[in-house]
Amino acid sequence: MRNLVAAAFALCAMALALPALAQTPPNVLIVGQIAEPKSLDPQAVTATNDFRILMNVYDGLVRFKQGTLEVEPALAKSWDISDDGTTYTFHLRDDVTFQDDTPFDAEAVKFTFDRMLKDDHPFHDTGPFPLAFFFSQVDEVTAKDAQTVVFKLKEPFAPFLSNLAYPTGLIVSPAAVKEYGQDFGRHPVGTGAFKFEGWDPNSKVVVSRNDDYWDGAPQIEAVVFRPIADANTRVAEMLSGGIDLMVEVPPDGLGQFRDDANYKVYEEAGPHLWFLILNTKEGPFSDKRVRQAVNYAIDKKALTEDVLQGTATIADGPIPAAFEWANDGSVEPYPYDPEKAKELIRAAGAEGKTLTFYVPEGGSGMLDPVAMATAIQADLKKVGLDARIQTYEWNTYLANVNPGLQGKADMAEMAWMTNDPDTLPFLALRTEAMPDKGGFNSGYYSNPEVDKLLDEARRTTDQKKRGELYGQVQQIVHDDAPWAFVANWKQNAVSTAGVQGFELEPSFLLVLKDVTKG
Repeated sequence: MRNLVAAAFALCAMALALPALAQTPPNVLIVGQIAEPKSLDPQAVTATNDFRILMNVYDGLVRFKQGTLEVEPALAKSWDISDDGTTYTFHLRDDVTFQDDTPFDAEAVKFTFDRMLKDDHPFHDTGPFPLAFFFSQVDEVTAKDAQTVVFKLKEPFAPFLSNLAYPTGLIVSPAAVKEYGQDFGRHPVGTGAFKFEGWDPNSKVVVSRNDDYWDGAPQIEAVVFRPIADANTRVAEMLSGGIDLMVEVPPDGLGQFRDDANYKVYEEAGPHLWFLILNTKEGPFSDKRVRQAVNYAIDKKALTEDVLQGTATIADGPIPAAFEWANDGSVEPYPYDPEKAKELIRAAGAEGKTLTFYVPEGGSGMLDPVAMATAIQADLKKVGLDARIQTYEWNTYLANVNPGLQGKADMAEMAWMTNDPDTLPFLALRTEAMPDKGGFNSGYYSNPEVDKLLDEARRTTDQKKRGELYGQVQQIVHDDAPWAFVANWKQNAVSTAGVQGFELEPSFLLVLKDVTKG
């Protein structure tokens, strides 16, 4: 195995040097990613780009059933929920070890969550943990015995199991965290189907088959994740034989792959939202009329049909349409109405205003961000707003946007892929989710009624009732327009014809255990 992994490094290096002549190694899957990962510590990252690697190195107590957002057992064989919905008891597998040969047990689960949730934990400084919000209702985690772990919640919390299946809930090796400390994200150890071998910055992350994997060893011997930020370069690498699988294919690329028997195209609808964060705290967008005007001014039909070439649909609000039980379609997307936009802008005295517009070069779920920004810039100019585009590399972009737009920008592109209707509004629209409180409400939106509805929806375990509450959130936020709601993406990928057993997941995660390569 070591010789094969070394060969994977060497051949991948050759592919980087000679893309026109590249041939991928046998039984090694080369994946073209959209960006360099920030970290491989599952509790320390937020980007789907990073999650796609993590899901193959770690496991959670539960996981999403293939092809669905339904939860099924993983490291936990089963679980019990108390009648009042506040106590979850998980019964763990006893045939699992971490990839560093240390035991997986209830203490490891407790360590994983205490590290993230307890400020006084001795390894809490290995963070920060930006998605700890996913488990804000956890009061205490107790290792009852080696194979039993109990989560006590402060109150009923409907998304709990779904959040455990998300990458933030993946279980880390306590021994590895203790050994590497703040560098654990560069030396990841989990229980997953593949184990970490090496990270060559801005070049590749290599993982190899875990022959002792509790759920059966993968057939593929290694996976090389290559960061290729430019979408057209990813397409060129696929066409030249430098990669076997690429995610987030640009719209222009899909057609040529569909028409070539040497490739397979994959498409899967999922809960995704592409939007513009508007700075509601200062500048023109502190006036709701100007925020609404931007929603009217953007020709979303042209964006989804022309720029994105049918790979997305028009968004209607903060709850993606893929959550049918939480989005009944009663809220219509803002129509394209530049005259209405001009009227609102005049009424607000915002004619001729200059806007600072942050745009990433690429990133998780960002579709075609520069082309979209250029089209939006032109639409805004037609209604009297001068948007000045500033572009950044993805991780630099997040470092600028996530801490908040105050004093920096008026608007910024953003995209989220989520596992529950709770996730995006709870992390990015609540008053208590503003950046200074550790959340992602970078536009500083605040509405007490929305806060109340989101809190109630989290505590409500009846799905019909939850759906009604999210419907109210959809209506209020649509009217308040803290964002410009633009598109819901149909995720895609392309592989060589020899790749078998790969499917896209509605969670937008990348699961490679059952993939083979002919």
